[in-house]
Amino acid sequence: MNWLLPEGASLPFAGLEQPLLIEQGLGGGSQGQVFAVKLADERLALKWYFPACIARDPQLRKRLQQSIRLGAPNRDFLWPLALLDPTPGSLGRFPAAAGSFGYLMGLRPDAYVGAHRHAGGDLAISLQCVLKACFHLAEAFHQLHLKGLCYKDVSLGNLFLEASSGGILICDNDNVDVDGQSSGSVLGTPGFMAPEVLLGQAKPSARSDLFSLAVLLFRLLTRHDPFRGQRELEIRCLDEPARRRLYGDEALFIFDPDDPHNRPDPIEHSAALITWPIYPASLQRLFEQSFGPGLRQSEQRTLTGQWKQAISLCLDQRQLCSHCGQETFPAADAPSTCWSCGTPLPAPLRLRLPHGLVSATAGNELQPHHFDPLLGESIREPLARLVAHPSDPTLLGLQNLSTSRWSGRTTSGQSIELDPGKTCNLAALQQLDSSAGAILVLRP
Repeated sequence: MNWLLPEGASLPFAGLEQPLLIEQGLGGGSQGQVFAVKLADERLALKWYFPACIARDPQLRKRLQQSIRLGAPNRDFLWPLALLDPTPGSLGRFPAAAGSFGYLMGLRPDAYVGAHRHAGGDLAISLQCVLKACFHLAEAFHQLHLKGLCYKDVSLGNLFLEASSGGILICDNDNVDVDGQSSGSVLGTPGFMAPEVLLGQAKPSARSDLFSLAVLLFRLLTRHDPFRGQRELEIRCLDEPARRRLYGDEALFIFDPDDPHNRPDPIEHSAALITWPIYPASLQRLFEQSFGPGLRQSEQRTLTGQWKQAISLCLDQRQLCSHCGQETFPAADAPSTCWSCGTPLPAPLRLRLPHGLVSATAGNELQPHHFDPLLGESIREPLARLVAHPSDPTLLGLQNLSTSRWSGRTTSGQSIELDPGKTCNLAALQQLDSSAGAILVLRP
């Protein structure tokens, strides 16, 4: 690739007190190129635009200035930090930068990979971490919309995942605009666009974001498109008119509860048929809402807070099948079988908290909202985690992740204390009194 900026060069930019070291080019697209850079001792990323991109989008600089002024909605966005313009002295070293500009943002860590790898079945990631990624997405767009902004181009291509934790990073935030004042040429990505945007009936908005978010969540959870079922097989060429029918005029959710005419094909769409039953009805209903009434009525789409609540509950219900080890999400106090092998799932030991029930499964976590509902759902700073014994995974412990000492009692009536970072044997535990509230062990 012919890089706009010379790799290895230290260049001055207007707006920076120190030269910027251009370490290496990372990639490029239709808008410009992205570079790994170093400012003093901090490693960052720099996106530098092609002049043609700026000509196509006269409001680009204004949007970026606005985003920089407002600040990132939360840490999940690789948000613009500062605008950079070339100086007269630097133009001689990279003449391609004339009439152009760029912006600094955080540098994506190597552990974060494109979400399309998961969608394509090329990423080893647990269902728990996929659900955590979905929760973080809902939270990120909740915070974005609270700022009165819309993203416009929610898709797999703008998302990175960290497989071991479910962490996310959202890139290409130069598309972000004030809700209701959409500017620029970006309308969205085919297959993710809300019908009203696809059909030219409305500009991108926070409400169209909600539709695109539902598509993205469905793609992450099922690795399948929510509208590509039997009707897709009737299309010989997925050209623009066919795409408008499939995703716009004749769009029909593949799992629409009232209309079965676009069900997944058992051979061509097996992934959808396997994965959809994994998730509890409470989560399925939110997709049915967004892709049913919400398809034509934007006010009927599932809200970000509803996604957070349902996904959080799903994480609380997580169990492991004793026969095949698959993650399952059965509803509390309801007979169920493993979706993978069909083995009946026994009623698990559960932890009763002031505001919720959590299945006693290794990896499940106790969150602040389990103790104080006024905090709202959050999964970033758990207060405790269920852990398996290193030599016997059938033995579970509860690890105190808080900064306070907890006290409690065992099933034999003995008093115990649990210091921060320490773990107690769940098999012998009756109750713990944490700094946030009581934890009661419920045995089947």
